[in-house]
Amino acid sequence: MRSHVVLRSRFAEDRLAAAVQRGVRQYVILGAGFDTFAFRQPDWAKALKIIEVDHRDTQLVKRSFLARASLDLPANLRFAQIDFEHESLLEGLCRHDVSLEEPTFFSWLGVTVYLKEAVIDAALKSMAAYPSGSEVVLTFKQPMAKTAGKAADAARKLAEKVASVGEPFVSFFEPKAMEAKLTSAGFSEVEFLDLETADKRYFALRPADLPRPRQINIASGIR
Repeated sequence: MRSHVVLRSRFAEDRLAAAVQRGVRQYVILGAGFDTFAFRQPDWAKALKIIEVDHRDTQLVKRSFLARASLDLPANLRFAQIDFEHESLLEGLCRHDVSLEEPTFFSWLGVTVYLKEAVIDAALKSMAAYPSGSEVVLTFKQPMAKTAGKAADAARKLAEKVASVGEPFVSFFEPKAMEAKLTSAGFSEVEFLDLETADKRYFALRPADLPRPRQINIASGIR
């Protein structure tokens, strides 16, 4: 799990760095939770407007932790309270003055599995309303039947654990289905991070303390 979380963040931030090189200046983190990018942002990110989107209660908890740690909010960070199960993501972003005229990078990690399919489709269409050059990096979960061996056992235990705390997994997609959703929404360049690429790029030269995940479900799409 740790390996998967680290990998998805590293991949998303690598894609963000490339997007900044082509002129993207807005970074929207959907379901930001306790994401730390804004507090460790490199120099190339200083010109970004960083918008963390999440529920009000989650943001209040995060801000209490930040205050307890005496961490000031970076000048380029804003919080946006949006529940896109009950409000259009596009309407919510506009309500928080997130410019619809600027190419925007969206990070959507560890979230889609908790949302109904219609909500996912609507959110993707909202993101695709942003100008050419905008991009989304997201994670998704494949159907349980597509995993086997130790991976299947781990997936089953995780599903049981999240369900026990009232946050059950809801949506599952095979890569082709997720690709179809992205292209249907308006993202023309869709890529998936595969195991071989992840191994060569991120794991081959590091110690064995962080093994590569057994399954990777990370996709990117560019407008």
